[in-house]
Amino acid sequence: MTTLPYPAFPGTTRTCPHCTATILTSAAVCPACQRYVRLDPDRLARLTSPIFCPLQVEGTIRHPGIAEPCEYSVLVQVQNDQGEIISRQVVGVGALGPREARTFTIRVEVVTAEKSVV
Repeated sequence: MTTLPYPAFPGTTRTCPHCTATILTSAAVCPACQRYVRLDPDRLARLTSPIFCPLQVEGTIRHPGIAEPCEYSVLVQVQNDQGEIISRQVVGVGALGPREARTFTIRVEVVTAEKSVV
């Protein structure tokens, strides 16, 4: 585990040492692999409090019943308030055979950015 100070600017990122996902520097737990990335007893105590979640969408796709397998791509795109694309990533791909289905969930979790203690 690494001990890092809170970032000077909210939104500062770093790489998770376990799964290499890009995460917030302030994160004590990686949202991708859910492993601890930083020792911070005060922040860990607050993890039990509710997280503000302004968006959660879940949906299921099913094979349309044709003979051939179907392929899918899961794309996540983030835009700012001017409509400019900040990030666009393919987060998963796969195929569906007859009688198969996949369920997808997108969740946006918001936490208060904390000031640097440095």
